[in-house]
Amino acid sequence: MKDKVFLMVKLLVETSYANINDAIKELETQTELSIPSTSNVKVLKTEILQTQRGNPTKS
Repeated sequence: MKDKVFLMVKLLVETSYANINDAIKELETQTELSIPSTSNVKVLKTEILQTQRGNPTKS
């Protein structure tokens, strides 16, 4: 059976960036995510989802 599973990750970071959004962007674009398969679960793909910034209802 194939299915999508969403895992939430909590990070505590310290950065020299003045704006936390710059740190988030760097993490989202430059981090290598690795979640290995187990004996009963084969991981087919991992992806860091982009954070929604600002007010999503604004045009």
